[in-house]
Amino acid sequence: MAGLADDLYDVIGLLRRRSRRLVGAPLPELALSGAQLELLRVVRRNPGITVAESARVLGLAANTVSTLVGQLLVLEVLVRERDSSDRRVARLDLTPSARAGLEQWRDRRAQSTAVALAGLPAADRARLAAALPTIARIAADLPEEPEGTDPQASEPAVTVAAPLDRQDESAAGERP
Repeated sequence: MAGLADDLYDVIGLLRRRSRRLVGAPLPELALSGAQLELLRVVRRNPGITVAESARVLGLAANTVSTLVGQLLVLEVLVRERDSSDRRVARLDLTPSARAGLEQWRDRRAQSTAVALAGLPAADRARLAAALPTIARIAADLPEEPEGTDPQASEPAVTVAAPLDRQDESAAGERP
């Protein structure tokens, strides 16, 4: 099983690296960290999401996400607004320029990947589509904390979690 796990991470890493080389990074002028980009992607897919909901989706502690939110507010790519019905709740959204930059990047990445997918035989595309729920289940089954770890003592790594879908994605079904 360890070999299969290594192969899975190798292939996913290769796909992400090749895509990044081909289309670049979203908002390259800001040199955002991986964690910052992950939060922006979650907010792009889920406008109005709260810090607590974002933390759950990313598999991070709420205070870690709160720190990321503060950094992104300073960079003027994220906005935080109080919920109109509950003033204790803050809702997150992208600035219009950040949303445009992320969506242009996502479109370039989706287009380049769609071209590669179109070059595959139909049977390979069908096998890939059939494997996606299994890969998502693997990600969901990974523990959020290493065994024996005090969650207050260290920050967990970013894990893949199912997003809170609030808007439709493109026909390609790709989600940054």
